[in-house]
Amino acid sequence: MRTRLRRAGADICDVDGVRVRTGDGWWLLRPSNTEDMLVARCEASTPAGLHRVKFELLDHLDMSGFAADGIRRMLDEQDAA
Repeated sequence: MRTRLRRAGADICDVDGVRVRTGDGWWLLRPSNTEDMLVARCEASTPAGLHRVKFELLDHLDMSGFAADGIRRMLDEQDAA
């Protein structure tokens, strides 16, 4: 993922996982320090920006071979509520 993001010209910091800065927010994907899992964080300046940032992260997870369909459906349901 890191290599693909760099090649695409993304604004990234890879000190603790991969943090991608966007025009209206950021997302971070890193390994957990205590469990065998990945941890994701997203933040944005508006609800619409947060939606976009979350789904951008999911797109990159999909491109990396992670099945994120269940997460995508859950986020869609939360946004609709």
